Amino acid sequence: MIPTATEVEVGQGPRVAGDISIFESMESEVRLYCRTFPAVFNRARGAELHAEDGRTFIDFFCGAGSLNYGHNNPHIKRQVTDYLAADGIMHGLDMYTSAKREFLAGLQEVVLAPRELDYRVQFCGPTGTDAVEAALKVARKATGRRGIVSFAGAYHGMSLGSLAVTSGRRARGSTDVTFVPYEDGPRGRFDSIDYLERMFTDPSSGMDLPAAVIVEPLQMEGGVYPASREWLRALRELTLRHGVRLICDEIQAGCGRAGTFFAFEHAGIVPDIVTMSKSLSGYGFPLAITLLRPELDVWSPGEHTGTFRGNQLAFVAGAAALELWQRQDFRTGLAVATQRLDRFATEVTSLDPAIAVRGRGMVLGIDVGAAGGGPRAHRVQRHCFDHGLIVELCGRDDEVVKVMPPLTIDQARHERGLELLHRALVATG
Repeated sequence: MIPTATEVEVGQGPRVAGDISIFESMESEVRLYCRTFPAVFNRARGAELHAEDGRTFIDFFCGAGSLNYGHNNPHIKRQVTDYLAADGIMHGLDMYTSAKREFLAGLQEVVLAPRELDYRVQFCGPTGTDAVEAALKVARKATGRRGIVSFAGAYHGMSLGSLAVTSGRRARGSTDVTFVPYEDGPRGRFDSIDYLERMFTDPSSGMDLPAAVIVEPLQMEGGVYPASREWLRALRELTLRHGVRLICDEIQAGCGRAGTFFAFEHAGIVPDIVTMSKSLSGYGFPLAITLLRPELDVWSPGEHTGTFRGNQLAFVAGAAALELWQRQDFRTGLAVATQRLDRFATEVTSLDPAIAVRGRGMVLGIDVGAAGGGPRAHRVQRHCFDHGLIVELCGRDDEVVKVMPPLTIDQARHERGLELLHRALVATG
């Protein structure tokens, strides 16, 4: 039973609800989100989070994009609990299991086949950074080249290889990676395609032909910058012409966050490699995959492994989440929510012309860099939290308020959350 009274059982005895002393005394200083959202959460459903002290929050954060279908989605939960009640296998490495078979069948039937995508599926470790590591490693093996091109503002994970292609100086730490400006950014637009063409073809450019280019079709942590279809098509054409593999990172923007299942599909391109995680399991369970064109599947058996690459509960939940995409009510609700977020973007720009708003589908970046900067964004975030709304910040200096409601949010909570955010922008202006 989940405690909801004023006292909760923790460790050796009861503690007052909301007590954080055990966290402060035992957890590493590396913790982050608990400092931003100082509450002890104990329940969640749909678009709402509940704290031990009785407060309720509308969640426009969604586990950093891991809960696109909301908290404890009833359709997914039912299938997970049925699987648990039937003593379904819980750990399977990369062995054949019925849960994995159902997930793969759903991925093929719901996602890949309708889009005419021919990919092999590699199950990596449990998180997105594991998928990126596998993508970089297999691209280098398939091409025999070492170099990788990444983009300013990129975020691809926190393990060694992923850090190498993450652009922030405070995180990055490796070699063999060349960074170029993204199509758009805080300093304005840049013709990165022409720049890469020059670097690839000039024998004195100082850049060897790389193994791969890794790109977020919708750059999230960098400040919510959607790549245009024209730019993505030009990037795909460039990489094909030079025999460079194109890796699309769909870890945060995929699984419907961009309004379509993949963020790249609006451009009509086919990447060589796709990395996915976060909302792939649909329920917050760890699950990551790397999609490879068949000719790139050059692994030897056991060459790239991971103890938890066979998360059976994630397979069950992920298969159930894919079923949602076949339901008319889900697709209709997503379209309605997306349209409302689009209208809110217009409302924000009319509020203050110095505020820039960017987004696609069910993500919106409210950039107050020219209207108070990072300090104002932090005030907006705190005002929202104090009044019952959770939002994340992103951008170079955390100057962008990132708005990510669940894809399944009901209209009443969606409206209430947007109202709270609007009030926060007004109160901090």
